[in-house]
Amino acid sequence: MMINLSTFLSRSSAFKAMRHPNFRLFLWGQLVSVIGIWMQATAQQWLVYRITGSQTSLGLVTFINFLPVFLLSLFMGVIVDQFPRRKILLFTKIWFMLLAGILATLTWLGVIQYWHILLLSFLLGIGNSLDMPARQAFVVELVDEDKSDLMNAIGLNSTLFNIARIVGPAIGGAIVAALGEAPAFAINTISYLSVIFALLLMRLPSPAIPSSRLNPIEKMKDGFRYIMDEKAIMGLVIMVAAFSMFGFGALTLVPVFAKDILHIGAAGFGHLLSWQGIGALIGALLLVFYGDHFHKGKMLLASRLLLGPGIIGLALSRTPWISMAFMALLGYSFITQLIFTNTLIQTIVPNEFRGRVLSTYTWAIGGFYPLGSLGFGFLGDSFGASTAALISGIACILLVFVNLIIFPSMKNLS
Repeated sequence: MMINLSTFLSRSSAFKAMRHPNFRLFLWGQLVSVIGIWMQATAQQWLVYRITGSQTSLGLVTFINFLPVFLLSLFMGVIVDQFPRRKILLFTKIWFMLLAGILATLTWLGVIQYWHILLLSFLLGIGNSLDMPARQAFVVELVDEDKSDLMNAIGLNSTLFNIARIVGPAIGGAIVAALGEAPAFAINTISYLSVIFALLLMRLPSPAIPSSRLNPIEKMKDGFRYIMDEKAIMGLVIMVAAFSMFGFGALTLVPVFAKDILHIGAAGFGHLLSWQGIGALIGALLLVFYGDHFHKGKMLLASRLLLGPGIIGLALSRTPWISMAFMALLGYSFITQLIFTNTLIQTIVPNEFRGRVLSTYTWAIGGFYPLGSLGFGFLGDSFGASTAALISGIACILLVFVNLIIFPSMKNLS
């Protein structure tokens, strides 16, 4: 007797979150959309470096993109806790689709300028400041508030995200090399329809109306007080901010390594990003199959131990396949850190505070990552990309010791 793929997956313990129909819809819709997002991200980075030739300009685009996340995420957490998350996500996806369409049109007409990219990146960042906490908080609703399925759901979501991160840059790099950047932007515009339709097809219970009558500022203060009282949450947020700034921020230099150091062009740049996705996919799959057996705090620390050596290896490599191997190691380190941190936060935090705490987590990643990107872009222009990446790697090694000294109990979280 034949059974469909969704039925098979939902019966496997490694895919237990797939037994929830709404989660399945969201997962498949996201897969198509995120492939398009990575195609656009690859094409946009290449376009910026092609028209400016500046590493600082690359970093500034990332900074401008995430500046609204830094400025608005904490307030957006109040909105996420106040309004239906599906409606919020429908709004943000339509917003992203419109912006991608504008970018595609300007590029296709040959009138695209650097300031256009900065403006569109800022508008995209406004949407992300709302979309990121809403999307993360929505995962719990998709598994019907069953926290025993939560880590599996986050792992599966990360798995498909990283499949897209392998496929998207490879396709995007090939399209840019053959046809230019505009077709990649156009495909991303269309790809948003998949997740929009998935959200519309879901059958969700009516969302609970928050009983609190506190104004938004008081709600934000409530969220801060909760984080300050929960030392484990505070430690997770502070350390993810530090690693985002000093570790993730150095990734803004990857187009420079591809073009000027490894001399592998747009297609090779896409392959570097794809290998980062392969490493992340391995990490996500490992957690899908064995995540419930790992001690989360110790594995989080182990993931952070890999980050510094991975960046240093990338800085010193002059061989494409060695650089790709280090990109895979970095992808593994990044994704396992984020999955363990996200799971620990969502497991500890009650639903009434989830949006605000996740918005703080989003702020920590999205706010400090662009500061690092801007800083390492400036260092790259001043001293060279390799030197800037070496500084990043050494800083990440030192941060592991800071983590152990200031938050020693973090390794005991489970």
